[in-house]
Parts: sequence; C-alpha cells; structure tokens
Amino acid sequence: MKFFYVLLFSLSIVLCANAQSTDEQLAVQYYQNGEFDKAAVLFERLYESNQNTYLYNYYINSLIGAEDYETAETFLKRQMRRQRNNVRFNIDLGYIYKSLGENEKSQKEFETIVRNLTANENVIRETAGAFIVRRELDYAVQCYTQGRTLLRNNSLFGFEMAYIFELRNDYTGMVNEYLNLLEENTNTYLATVQNRLQTTLSNDPEGLKSDALKKELLIRIQRNPSTIFYSEMLLWHAVQQKDFETAFIQSKAIDRRSNGNGERVLNVGITALNNAAYTEAAKCFEYIIEKGENNYYYVDARVSLLQTRYAQIINSYDFTRVNLLSIENQYLDLIREYGKTQRTFPLIKDLAYIQAFYLGKADTAIIILNEVAEMPTIPQHLVADLKLLLGDILLMNGNPWEATLIYSQVEKTFKNAPIGHDAKFRNARLSFYINEFEWAKAQLDILKASTSKLIANDAMALSLLISDNVDYDSSYVPLSIYARADMLSFQNKDGEALDLLDSLERAFPHHLIQDNLLFKKAQIFIKSKQFSQADSVLKKITDVFPSSVLADNSLFLRAEMQEKKFGNIEKAKELYQELMLNYKDSVFMIESRKRFRALRGDGLN
Repeated sequence: MKFFYVLLFSLSIVLCANAQSTDEQLAVQYYQNGEFDKAAVLFERLYESNQNTYLYNYYINSLIGAEDYETAETFLKRQMRRQRNNVRFNIDLGYIYKSLGENEKSQKEFETIVRNLTANENVIRETAGAFIVRRELDYAVQCYTQGRTLLRNNSLFGFEMAYIFELRNDYTGMVNEYLNLLEENTNTYLATVQNRLQTTLSNDPEGLKSDALKKELLIRIQRNPSTIFYSEMLLWHAVQQKDFETAFIQSKAIDRRSNGNGERVLNVGITALNNAAYTEAAKCFEYIIEKGENNYYYVDARVSLLQTRYAQIINSYDFTRVNLLSIENQYLDLIREYGKTQRTFPLIKDLAYIQAFYLGKADTAIIILNEVAEMPTIPQHLVADLKLLLGDILLMNGNPWEATLIYSQVEKTFKNAPIGHDAKFRNARLSFYINEFEWAKAQLDILKASTSKLIANDAMALSLLISDNVDYDSSYVPLSIYARADMLSFQNKDGEALDLLDSLERAFPHHLIQDNLLFKKAQIFIKSKQFSQADSVLKKITDVFPSSVLADNSLFLRAEMQEKKFGNIEKAKELYQELMLNYKDSVFMIESRKRFRALRGDGLN
C-alpha cells in the first residue's frame, strides 16, 4: 500500500510538470503570435507557481504588449514589496510610467535608483543591464559613472560603457572608452579591445566608427607623442581598413622611433601587396632597401619589390608583351645575383609562371621548376609548391593525367597540411574540367572544412557551381559544356572557350548556369583586353541576375574598369555606391567604400 501512494505521488508530480510545460509552450506561442492578453493570463499563473526571471520577463512584457499598464503597475508594486532589493521591478515600473506618458514619475523612479546605488560592482552591472533592456541608455551610463565614483576606479566598466556608447551611435565615446582601457593596461586589454573593435568595424557601412577611431588616435598621438601604443593601434587600424598609406607612414614612424630593422614595414608591405595596394607596397620595400645591403631584410625587400612590379603589370589593363619580357629579365637578373636559394624561391616560382602562362615558354619553365625541385637545400614544402605549379603547366599544355599524378603526390605527402588541401582542390578542379562531376564534388565537400580559408572558399564556390547546375533529370549537359570552356580558358585557348560559351548561351538561354557563363566570358574579355565587351556582359549579370553570388563581383569589376580603364569617374562612383547600398555583406564592401570616398575627394587623413 505504501508503494502505491509513493507511486501515485510521483505520478502526480510528473503530470503537474507536464501540464506546466504544456501551458508554457502555449503561452510562448501566444506571445510570439502577438496575442499578448492570452499570453499574460497563462504567464501570470506560471509565475505565481515558479517565480523565475524567465517567466517574469515573459509576463511583464506580455502585459506591456497588451497595454495593460494598470495590471503591470499593481504587479510590480507587489513584487517591490516582496523583494525590496531587486531594482529590476523599479526600473520596469519607471518604464510603465513612461509608457503612460507620466514622464515626471518615470524620471523620479529612475533617478532614485541611480542615486541609491551602493558600492557593489555586481549590483551596479545588474542595474545598468536592466536599464539597457528598457533602452534607457542615458541612465545606464549614469549607473556606470556613479559606480566608478563609488568604487573609486575610473577604469571600471570600460567595455560596458563602450557598448552603450555604440548603441547610442556615440562612436567617439565608444572609442575613448576602449582607448582609456588600453591606457590603463595595454598588455591586459589589447587583444580584447582589438577583437571588439574588429567586430564593430565589420558593421560600419558609412565608415563612421572607423573615422572616429582614426581621429581620436591621431589626437592622442599628437598629445602624447612618446606613447607608442597609440601609433601601434593606428597601424593596426589602418591595416584592418586596408588604408595602406597610413599603415606605411605609421610603421615607418614606429620603426625609426624604435631604431628597428624594418620588420614592421616589411609586413605592412607584404599585406599591401596581397591586397593589390601596389604603390604603398613599393614604398614599404623601397624604405627597407634604403637601409642598405647590411640590413637583414634587404634581400627580402628587393624580392618583394620585384614581385610588386610584376603584380602591378599583370593586374593593369594595358600591359604588353614588352612589359612582360622586361619583367622576365629583371627576375633573371636578380636570381643570377643571389642564386637559386630559399630567399629567392618566390622569384623562381613567379618566373616560371610568367614564362609558361604569359610568354609561351612552358618548356623553359618546366626545366627551371624541375632543376630547383631537385636541389637539396630547398625545403620539401617549397618543393611541393613548385610541383603544384608544374602540374598546372602540364594541365595547360594538355597533359591532365601527368598533372593529376603530381597533384596526387603532393596531396599524399602533405595530407593534412594546407598545401595538401591545395593539391586536393586542384585535383578536384581537374576532375571538374573532364566532367567527373560527382567525384569532384565529393572531394570539394571535404575541402569545405579546410583550415585554409582560401581553399575552403574556392571549394565551396566550385561545389555550389556543380550542385546548382545539375538538371532535374540529373543531366550534366550544360555543366559539361561550361567545364570544357573553363578548361580551355585555363589553357589560354580563349577563342575556343568563347565559342563554346556562346553556343551554351544560345542552346540553354534559361538555364541556371547563365550567370556563371556570362562571368566567365567577362573574365576572358578582360584577359584579351576587350573591355567594352566585358563591361556589357558584367552589366547583364547585375541587371538580369541581381541575386547571383557573382553580382557584387561583377559590379566591383565594372566600377574598377570605369575608374582605371575608361576614366569615367562619375560612373565608377555610381557603381561603387550601388555595391555599398545593395551588397552590404560583400567582401568588396570596404574597398568599394574606400575607393568611392577617394573619388569623391573626401579628406580621409
């Protein structure tokens, strides 16, 4: 009998819990549907039996949503009598008064809360947090300010204050809070401050936060020229914003002040080079070269400067074969001067690429690559890099099976390393070229988790290209034609590639692959210096396929051509602005804003 009563009691507890769970789910559903009066009835009953913060929030917000301020006021006053130390009730009561238009009563309630704060850090945070929930940001600031006075510590609550200032769009206040933290203790707060700033600057479409940070840093540098971390922060910010002119100036100033060897400047130059800021990159490398041959980074700077000149040529719109032959000779001269070593390795790789893909000297390039790959002084990971280029050259020359053997060797040797992932991607790309789509996609889907962001992104893009363009009947015909054209373009057979793409466009005018084939045509037109045709095709992508993943890329290329090839500044500004307005998540957002403001003549310094 005793067992029966125990079992009955346990069952009743389970049934009650289930009933409460069902009521809670129904109440939440009412709340989400905007049926606040129905939600309030259920949440009131639930809160009376289980007075937790979760149910309280739902109940009071249901009453507010239903505009039942009278019940809310009565409930809050009852809670204030029960829990005198919980200021959340007082703040919500002030919010009720404000909702009723009783601003004097609301203000009195809020000011009393701030005035009665005690020197307890946790209570101050909780009180300010409750004000933030009700969007009473001014009172939240007053809480933290009063807290600093009570606790006699002006560095407290810096991150919290910065957050509130950002909510208030007071970016100068936000920046000052972060910089004050660094002034208090650079080593302790530097990484966190930079992470917070990096996050907030990533959502800065008008550049207002960035401008506020730069302006305040410049003010503090002028006011405290001996405080080096402000210059370090300005350098960091400039690199984040890809403002390499400022980055060069700051890195040079820090290097001179610290009597450095140019390492900071070299790193800025390499970053600028990787971001196609060739003028600024060249300034960085020339600064180090001026330090003389005895400087540790002298050879690296000369190598990087030549790489910059090469990149500047091939990424311009008007380079000629004469330009390429000139840069080839400069590469050969520098390699002869310093020999085939690890430090000149980047030159050797570039030289082989220039000869194979631009000058029609594939056999010469293959000889150089094989010679260097057999040198015992070259580390194996660099040899693997050369082999990948060798595979590309063999593929370009129409030897896909030899290319895949080389890719597979590198992949097997460096299975879990980025260069191994790169080899795997090239093998998958080759499989795509020869229409082995299912195998290619299987390999690409593995690579989407690669630790190398570049490889992961490339794998994602090619995988999506395959999956998005398989027909409902599992037909690969349009994709097969596109893949063949893509390989022909890789092999510099651009005329044949365009013929195939034209036939694909005519045969499948409504197929999903249209945006991809148009973009490929535009790339070929740019490569062959048919810029008007490229502009026309890119415009068609943004007009007909505005939601395509290639739309922002197309818009940026058009803007760049209008600016740098056609000299149509007004049109370029219009296109950069269109990208900023319509593609706010684009990877080209920051660069577009920078170029637009430069063309508009904004004083960015």
